[in-house]
Amino acid sequence: MSEPVEDLLRDLAPQVLAGLVRRYGQFDACEDAVQEALITAAAQWSPAALPANPKAWLFQVAGRRLVDEIRADSARRRREETAAALAGVPPESSSAPETDDTLDLLFLCCHPAVTPASQVALTLRAVGGLTTEEIAAAFLLPVATMGPRISRAKAQIKAAGARFETPSAQESMARLPVVLQVLYLIFNEGYTATSGADLQRPSLAAEAIRLTRKVSDRLHNNGEVLGLLALMLFADARREARTGPDGALIPLAEQDRTRWNADAIVEGERLITHAMRSTAPGPYQIQAAIAALHCTAPDIEHTDWPQIAALYSILQTMDDNPVVALNRAVAIAMSTTPLEGLRLLDDLPADSPIRRTHRFEAVRAHLLDMSGSPEAAASSYRTAAKQTASLPEQRYLLRKADNLDVTVLRSRCAPGDDS
Repeated sequence: MSEPVEDLLRDLAPQVLAGLVRRYGQFDACEDAVQEALITAAAQWSPAALPANPKAWLFQVAGRRLVDEIRADSARRRREETAAALAGVPPESSSAPETDDTLDLLFLCCHPAVTPASQVALTLRAVGGLTTEEIAAAFLLPVATMGPRISRAKAQIKAAGARFETPSAQESMARLPVVLQVLYLIFNEGYTATSGADLQRPSLAAEAIRLTRKVSDRLHNNGEVLGLLALMLFADARREARTGPDGALIPLAEQDRTRWNADAIVEGERLITHAMRSTAPGPYQIQAAIAALHCTAPDIEHTDWPQIAALYSILQTMDDNPVVALNRAVAIAMSTTPLEGLRLLDDLPADSPIRRTHRFEAVRAHLLDMSGSPEAAASSYRTAAKQTASLPEQRYLLRKADNLDVTVLRSRCAPGDDS
C-alpha cells in the first residue's frame, strides 16, 4: 500500500467509525466493520485509482459488512430485530454523513464507564488510528498488556449502553482530562513516529491539532485546551527543519531556525499568553511555556535554560512522571553541569519504565558526551539505537556513536602518544 493511500485511510477511519456508531450504535461491531473496510480498501486502492468519494466508499462497505454480521447472528433476538430494521435501508443506497462526528467519537471513547487507562487506549485506537504496538509504546507497556485493555474498554462501553451523542457541557468537562491526554499522545506519535522509515507522521499531527481546535471551540477557549494547542503549534512549527533531504533526523541544536513556521509560533505565543493570563496554569500550559522559550531563542546557546529548568520543576509538582523527570535532567544539565543532569538520571527508580526506553539511554549518552566521557557515551548511543524501532532515530544514534569512536581513536593517536 502506498503512503498517500495509507495516510488517506488513517484520516478517514475515525470519521467513518463515528458515522457508523451514530447511525447504528454497537461500537465494537462498528469498529470491526471499519477494519474490514480498511483492509479491502488497502488491497484495492492506489493513488491512481481512488473512489470518487473515498469516505462514502468506506462507509458503504463498512455498513454492508455490519448489516451482514447482524443478520448472520440469528442466535440472539435483539440482533435479528435490528437486522430487520436495517433491511429497510439498503446499504448500497446509504451514504456517508456529511458532518464530521470525530469529536463526538472522541468523547464517547472517554465515557466514565471505562477506566481512565482504557479510555486513553481505546481512543488512541479508534480516533488516532494507532496500532496496539504504538499505543503500548506510548504507555511504556508491553503489547500483551495493551491488547486486552482495549478489548475491555469496548466491552465496558457496550455494557454501559453508552449512546453516541454530543455530551453536555458538564459531561465534556468531566471527560476533558482524558480527552486532552489522548490528543497529546496522538500528536506525539505524529511528531515522532514510534516505528518505521519516517521520523514524522504529519497527517496524524495535523489531525490532533484539528481536533484540539474543535475541543477549544466547544469548551470556549478553556485554558488547558489552549495550552495544549499552543504546545502542538510550537512543536509542529519545527517540522520542516527536523529532517534533512534524505529524511535524516536533525536535532534541535542543529536545526535551521529560519525554516521554522513563524506563523505557528506567533499563534502559539498568542494562545499561551491568553491562557496564562486568564486561568490558573496547568501542565499543558507549563509545557507550552517551555516550548515557547525554545521557539523564541535565537540558538541553543542563548536558550533560557535556567527558566526552562525552573518550569520543569514546577511541572514535576503537577505531573510527576518519568518523561518529565528525564526532560528536567536535560534542562538542569544545560543550565548547570552535565554531571548534575547525570545525577538526576541516576536518581530515577531502578524499576522506572523510562529506563527501558531508548530516550533514557539517548539522554544519558548526550550528557556523558557533554561531560567528557566519549567511550561511555558511544556505548549508550548504541544501546539506545537497539531500543527504538524508528529507523531515522536508529541511524542518528548510530552516527553519533560512530563519530565518538572516531574522536576516541584520534585522541589515542595524538602526537606524543606512546601507544
